[in-house]
Amino acid sequence: MSLDNKPIYTGGCQCGAVRFRIEGALANASVCHCRMCQKAFGGFYAPLATAPRGGLTWTRGEPKRYRSSNHVLRGFCGECGTPLTYEAQDGVALAIGAFDHPEEVAPTIQFGVEAKIPYVDAIPTLPARTTQDDIEAAAFLASIESYQHPDHDTDQWPAGRSRP
Repeated sequence: MSLDNKPIYTGGCQCGAVRFRIEGALANASVCHCRMCQKAFGGFYAPLATAPRGGLTWTRGEPKRYRSSNHVLRGFCGECGTPLTYEAQDGVALAIGAFDHPEEVAPTIQFGVEAKIPYVDAIPTLPARTTQDDIEAAAFLASIESYQHPDHDTDQWPAGRSRP
């Protein structure tokens, strides 16, 4: 929380080239199933939450943008491609998965359900296992060295040197 008791959220892209800070309550936490959002996120849907007007600050870099329609810009990291924003006349929504603590931003509604992929609702019924339960991939998993930016702000990134 900030000194004036506004909630504070931070986040950014996978590589750390783009980071953001939001001061104030988020609105419209949702998932959108429309085909445009599916394509923009490369996923089954787009989880988004709207920043309060004037509450969003880009603290490192800024997204590149693609005009996906006459009304919408889609922001993404120009380095790693992480989807970051849905920008329209009514405000800027950020990808919930890009928040440092996405568990704090629970969707409360679904939009574009006419385009929902039919098997999405059945995903929770699929067998589940942890990453470490994949015995066949154990050696591969043990050899992974992550270059992903951590889920918190850093003075510089990559660590030990400033970005080009």
